[in-house]
Amino acid sequence: MGIQTLDINALKLSCGRFALTVASAVILSACTSTPTQQETTQIEEPAPFEPQSGTIEAVGTETQSQQSDIQIVADYPREYTVKKGDTLWDIASMFLQDPWYWPEIWQRNPQVANPHLIYPGDILTLIYVNGVPQMHLVRPGQKGSDGGIIRTEGTDLSGRKVVKLSPSIHRQTLNEAIPSIPADAVRQFLTRPRVISAEEWALAPYIVGSDDAHLILGASNKIYVRGELDKERIRYSVFREGKRLEDPDTERLLGFEVIYAGQARINRYGEPSSGELISSSREVIIGDRLLPSDKSAIDQQYFPHLPETDMDGKVISLFDAISSIAKYQIAVVNLGSNHGLEIGHLLATYQAGGFAKDRFLDRTSLKRSDNEQLEIMLPDERSGIMMIFKVFDEVSYGLVLKSTRSISKLDRVGKPR
Repeated sequence: MGIQTLDINALKLSCGRFALTVASAVILSACTSTPTQQETTQIEEPAPFEPQSGTIEAVGTETQSQQSDIQIVADYPREYTVKKGDTLWDIASMFLQDPWYWPEIWQRNPQVANPHLIYPGDILTLIYVNGVPQMHLVRPGQKGSDGGIIRTEGTDLSGRKVVKLSPSIHRQTLNEAIPSIPADAVRQFLTRPRVISAEEWALAPYIVGSDDAHLILGASNKIYVRGELDKERIRYSVFREGKRLEDPDTERLLGFEVIYAGQARINRYGEPSSGELISSSREVIIGDRLLPSDKSAIDQQYFPHLPETDMDGKVISLFDAISSIAKYQIAVVNLGSNHGLEIGHLLATYQAGGFAKDRFLDRTSLKRSDNEQLEIMLPDERSGIMMIFKVFDEVSYGLVLKSTRSISKLDRVGKPR
């Protein structure tokens, strides 16, 4: 009997262990299994937009949510497939009157956590949830191969169009994401310093002479340099003094806009040091300064957003333009990190209002003569939107992302409203 009892207890213990093992296997299998075709999500395609009383109402050529200040472009695409060469700003402009509200309408799907990372092939659809606009994304792919979201379309029993989405694994690198703005438009401003203070310019090492007493130098010419050089560095960029950047209201010198001329290599340190020009994009002359080359990485993923506080400044310089600039051109403003400006901040540009003579003045009540006319000043008009991409202490560079009229020197800039 003792032996039989022992066998029964052992059997019970063995069965218990077997049951625990099976249960664990079932749980582990449930956690790691791939979703089946039955585990799909059904999303009704949004009906053609119609104003909804108390939720969305038409405002001119736009639709506006009462729950926010987001304004939707009237002729926005029902569905848009992202293409190589697109920018996030341009895509946002297809749907939004103010593209910086893009994160506000992004439906944060579990598989897409960052509204700034969008890839070629992604399908974007604007839908409404409780009257509030949201952006829905489908990332196409094939289950079991390159992954993504499997998208199938059909109709239900009532004949309505239904889209079925099945999740699966999708892998993409950050480098494949479309840029926020055209990177080529600002690349040269990011790899080379363009604005320096008067003190930095005065203290920078400079070319004092050359072999054979050449006055105009180019690649392969030997140079002699005076000033303090970093002995841990052998390569320098060569610059020439450009525009003086002054505050238009106070005439205070904010810095120098310097002109890139070439690259130099130092071979021997001393007083003077000696080296050679290894490349030149324009002639190099005696007196040109040497500044450290900027080796910082170029970040294509800017995040355009509004400043937290009001800004009040002016355009003080235009790049590659004489009188005015437009979309995808560069401007310098008299605001910098000392004013709370940072990379990615959006500023609106305003064209100064003109003057008009009021010919319909009530001359009787104001006791004016019949020939007298009152001249009034018209309000400033918004001319564009720029994004700040390079910030210095007193000044910053901005890329014009949108322009409705020409942008000129001394135009006012401020927080968009």
